[in-house]
Amino acid sequence: MAALALSLSACGKDGGGEQAPERGDQAVARVDGKTVWASDVKREAVAQGLIGEGEPLDASSELFRRVLDEVVDQKLLASEALERKLDKDPVAQRRLAAARERILGDMLVESVVSDAVNENAIRGLYQEQLKLAKRSEEIRARQIVVATPAEAEQVKKLLAAGASFEALAMERSTDAATRFNGGDLGYFTTDVMPEAYDAALKDARAGQVVGPFAVEGGFAIVKVEDRRLEQPITLEAARPQIVRFLTYDQIRDLLEKLRGRARVEMLVKADGAKPVPPADAPKTAPAAPAPTTPTPTTKTPTTKTPPAKGAQP
Repeated sequence: MAALALSLSACGKDGGGEQAPERGDQAVARVDGKTVWASDVKREAVAQGLIGEGEPLDASSELFRRVLDEVVDQKLLASEALERKLDKDPVAQRRLAAARERILGDMLVESVVSDAVNENAIRGLYQEQLKLAKRSEEIRARQIVVATPAEAEQVKKLLAAGASFEALAMERSTDAATRFNGGDLGYFTTDVMPEAYDAALKDARAGQVVGPFAVEGGFAIVKVEDRRLEQPITLEAARPQIVRFLTYDQIRDLLEKLRGRARVEMLVKADGAKPVPPADAPKTAPAAPAPTTPTPTTKTPTTKTPPAKGAQP
């Protein structure tokens, strides 16, 4: 019934005709003379989580047709409910009032967030976090893992004689994860590596071969290809997290202001339980994933989550 009431607001004032509620909107059906618009169908698809906010929905697609049928059914059910005067029932009126309050609240939040979470705010917070982020040193290396110390010493002799590290890795290494790309480990920071790698590579220079040293599964010989500062996360990679943080921050500030000037009386006693933050609320410091195997893996650079203003979410 709330959906029907909202759809009726699209009616125009010229002779009872209807005009598109949104620019470029398309009429896709009529129910007892009342138009169903493409935007009605998209809004329902978003509400059901079938598409994301702002995502397109092709009017010729099967999904659009399925949701359109559901919107038509909703309007038929709402119309019949009005015919039966169910909207006069006190329970129905309370539920309609609650739906109206939720819709108005959502529209207020959308308006506030739309004004505040803009490109300038996103870029500003990104630059701020770049300044605060500590960049670790990354190492790029190749490895050859063999079963015994004798095999490792033999590989070292071949390398000293001029053999190709990449060719020997493909021929001799037992590490399936790196063997077929010449032992390449990519760029990584030593904090994501097993302790033996950290100790062996700590002072190694680019071009230096270190080892053999004991690792899980055998003995490793590692060639350091390059050392550099960790690359910062790009704006586009950080954008979703920044948008979530700014959105959460704006909603919290809005609610704090509204509660500050309203008189709210809680008539039930709290049980002492602490409030649980939303599942996607920003954390203060995302932990780096721990390696699940002794084989080193490339670490994806991350940025620190923006610190929340005021109380911790």
